[in-house]
Amino acid sequence: MTKFDQGLLPASPDLSLECALWLSGTQIIAGLDEAGRGALAGPVAAAALVLHPDPTVNRSLVGLRDSKCLLPAERERWSLHIRQVALGWGVGYASSQEIDAVGIVTAVRLAAWRALNSLPVYPHHLLLDYLFLPDYACPQTSLVKGDARSLSIAGASILAKTSRDALLRQLDIQHPGYNFAGNKGYCTPEHVHALKNLGPCDVHRFSFAPVREVDEQPINSRM
Repeated sequence: MTKFDQGLLPASPDLSLECALWLSGTQIIAGLDEAGRGALAGPVAAAALVLHPDPTVNRSLVGLRDSKCLLPAERERWSLHIRQVALGWGVGYASSQEIDAVGIVTAVRLAAWRALNSLPVYPHHLLLDYLFLPDYACPQTSLVKGDARSLSIAGASILAKTSRDALLRQLDIQHPGYNFAGNKGYCTPEHVHALKNLGPCDVHRFSFAPVREVDEQPINSRM
């Protein structure tokens, strides 16, 4: 990972990095990003996105932003479009139990591996947002602010976010009271209040301090 002057960030993610690799003969490039790293509940998700090695094919993606810059409805529209125009894409998860067992960094890497393994094509190069997969036998470029620089990574960020959000809506039905559909498992005041009243459920991350502290309290002192 090299230092990067953030004053040089493009107005929106583009294909500069991908085009340089395509011109060098590297055709299958997977952009990767994750969602849910800092949540208190639910899995962490990672997505891998491979665009066609042709800038003209990908012009319909110009103007796409990383998921944090989009409204939920915009993310859903882009997610559908990305799936339609991509050469290949995949999403992987690491569960809350795996996060507790191995730590969040290793769990993110595990989710990324699963996303890559679900791709219909094998990548020749990885573009990652502040991440490195030490055991993956493929050249990799780990980027600061990668989701603001690379269209492949930005698209992956949307796939990871929308896929995880859909899963959290399902978990909200299975575990009512925490409003996972609304807070997506993150540490909102409402979520913390529910944790104190209901205690953690089996999709909470017990290794994360807010959950651990509630879990260690006597039940009659949580109210």
